[in-house]
Amino acid sequence: MKVSEQRIDNVNAIIKVAIEKNDYQENVEKSLKQLRLKANMPGFRPGKVPMGLIKKMYEKSVLVEELDKLVRSNLYDYLKENELSVLGEPLPNEEEQEKMDFDTQEDFEFSFDVGLAPEIDINLTKKDKIPYYTIKIDDNMLDGQVKSYTSRFGKQEPVEEGVLSEENDLLKGSMVELDENGSVKEEGITVEDAVLIPKYVKDEGERAKFIGIKKGDIITINPHKAHEGNEAELASFLRMNKDEVAEVLSDFTYQVMDITRYKEAEMTQEVFDQVFGKDVVKSEEEFVAKVKEDLEKQLLADSDYRFMLDMRKTLVEKVGDLSYPDAFLKRWLVVADDKNTPEKIEKEYPQIIKDLTWQLTKEKLVKELDIKVENDDLLESAKKVTRMQFANYGMNNIPDDLLENYAKEMLNKQESVKNLVNTAIDEKLTLAVKDKVSLKSKELSMEKFNKLFEADMKAETEEVPVSEE
Repeated sequence: MKVSEQRIDNVNAIIKVAIEKNDYQENVEKSLKQLRLKANMPGFRPGKVPMGLIKKMYEKSVLVEELDKLVRSNLYDYLKENELSVLGEPLPNEEEQEKMDFDTQEDFEFSFDVGLAPEIDINLTKKDKIPYYTIKIDDNMLDGQVKSYTSRFGKQEPVEEGVLSEENDLLKGSMVELDENGSVKEEGITVEDAVLIPKYVKDEGERAKFIGIKKGDIITINPHKAHEGNEAELASFLRMNKDEVAEVLSDFTYQVMDITRYKEAEMTQEVFDQVFGKDVVKSEEEFVAKVKEDLEKQLLADSDYRFMLDMRKTLVEKVGDLSYPDAFLKRWLVVADDKNTPEKIEKEYPQIIKDLTWQLTKEKLVKELDIKVENDDLLESAKKVTRMQFANYGMNNIPDDLLENYAKEMLNKQESVKNLVNTAIDEKLTLAVKDKVSLKSKELSMEKFNKLFEADMKAETEEVPVSEE
């Protein structure tokens, strides 16, 4: 058995695997003997089918299977031993590969096209400058975050007698169906405890009827108009089956029995404990300071994400234009996914190359900077993700043992582990690159920070430079 390499250029090669009869004969004979033992054919006892008949029926398919195993193992061993960084997978050479006759031929030679990754030279120094944007926390942002907590832990409270209803109030009333003359309909529909919030009444005219009224008032409404286009809501409002409400077009009287209004929570120790855990903060000043501290941590993740994008752009520009095995890559992309067509790949190829250049650059940096991801890193990443998920539901004081249990469950899922590895690598790479280059630090308002991403989208479509502001 012999493996040889013909280098076409820096990024293209042909690898040939030559196989002789003595390389595969023993395994072929062994496989045929095993087939004979299992063969069950009419006229022969199990395991006693003549070998000549077994060979006639199975020898060619067994030979092809053994050749495939030998070719694959030797080809990939060669790539590994010679530390060849290949793109995609080797493909059969369409020009040099000779046609094979498995009936008569004993020695075989297989030819493969191989696409090689270009050499990347990237030496990071303090001369390399990358912008790093921090988001300024202004009073409006801080007040909004505090309000989100006080709103989350608020509750519905009855309004005082005589207070008029508002759009966001919760109204509860009793309804009676009217006939075409505006009188109470005999054996008509009656509903006790009919609940609604004016804000969600679809028809403007009907919605207006529920605003500016007080407990005890009686108004005339049309439920069909109020819930027009949503039979499920109408059925729930009238306490009827969905298939029955289409014919209910009548007006109803609605007498207001109760009005409740959502009241935000006050700055009390109970709220402080609900948000951050028992006695973590003990005053309004400490609460606001803690909210700001947590907000800064959240925004730091946004800053680091932005830095990753700018780092990618800067480093890809530093690497410069690279030579790729274009013809090979386009061919492999079509072969690798049956959803791809030559036309589709041709259209998407520029972006594919951009992404590939960054991926190769990233791999080079990870190796040069000796970035490794350990089990503890994955657990911390999983805990961070879990903590953020709980925070989205306003749960900021999750016990450490519960947090760790959820994180460990996440690590039992293969797809989650893959994502966590990528996240951990990105975080470590960000820290390492920050230490190697010079940061052009700049504080922006949230509005201007978001405009950076708008500029990115514009640059992609119009190919214009991205402004820092």
